[in-house]
Order: sequence, then structure tokens, then C-alpha cells
Amino acid sequence: MSKIIFYEEKNFQGRSYECMGDCADMHSYLKHCHSCRVESGCFMVYDQTNYMGNQYFMRRGEYGDYMNMFGWNNSIRSWRMIPMWRGSYRMRIYERENYGGQMYDCMDDCESFMDRYHMSHCMSCHVMDGHWLMYEHPHYRGRMWYFGPGEYRNFSSMGYGNMRFMSMRRIMHSFY
Repeated sequence: MSKIIFYEEKNFQGRSYECMGDCADMHSYLKHCHSCRVESGCFMVYDQTNYMGNQYFMRRGEYGDYMNMFGWNNSIRSWRMIPMWRGSYRMRIYERENYGGQMYDCMDDCESFMDRYHMSHCMSCHVMDGHWLMYEHPHYRGRMWYFGPGEYRNFSSMGYGNMRFMSMRRIMHSFY
């Protein structure tokens, strides 16, 4: 079972809220959040309500001052638990929106789409198996986004703007 504890102040001070699932709006529980502790499982946290805005992957550990760590100006406003996956991983990435341009089947991490596939970026994907993180820069740098099983035809219509992903990694069971 996944478990995360949120605290109103840095370094696990102030009021707290313990959770084992998703939450679209933290304001129901705390005014703001400036630190958290993941006791088990993995979570994506968002700086806006309804799973929008900047997101960050959190696995088991302590985040006493995550705003400085992530470079955020806002506190966590919503979060989503990432289910553990123990099967195979499979994603199809596309160079352009709506599954256009070059296409590649992926089953493992990729530090650079350019180096491996000679593709400068990814603009749509279809996740068949597993849970993945995609990054805006090579070598797992920059902003990240979570992708679970499903079809993602147009990243810009999903609130990612003109995001172009350049690397990706699997969320492995060893993260839990």
C-alpha cells in the first residue's frame, strides 16, 4: 500500500495530512504544503489542482524542503499515486502529434531520443505497458511528465504546451 504524509511547513513541521490515494485538491486538507514524507510507494505531485501544472515524481524518502529542491514557487496542490507495475514495459513514441512522423517501439529507458533514434523529440505516444516518466531534455533532465497506459495523441492539447520530450525512463518496481 502506498502512503504519503504532507506537512504545512518545511522540515515536517506544522499540521499534517496522511494519504494513501489520489487527491485533486489539497485545500480540503491543508492550506499549503512545504514538506512531505513518502513512506511507501510512488507518487506524482502537481503544483496546481486537478493534476495540472508542473509535476514531480516522488518515491520513498523525505522531502523536507522540496520547493527549493525542485525550483518550485508554488506548493503541492494535488497528487496521484502511481500503481506498482511488475510486467513488461512497452511504449510507442512518435516524432509528431497524432502519431505522425518517425515511430519507434520502446521497452527500456532512453537517455536521448537523438542519440538512440536520430529523432530530435517526441510529440505523441501510446503506452501499452508500464508506467513511464518523460523529460524535456536528454539525460533525464528538465521538467518531467508521467505517462501511464493509454494513448497520448497530442501533448499540447493535454496542457503540456509546446513540450518536446527528449528522454524517458520506466518507473520500476525497485523504486517502491
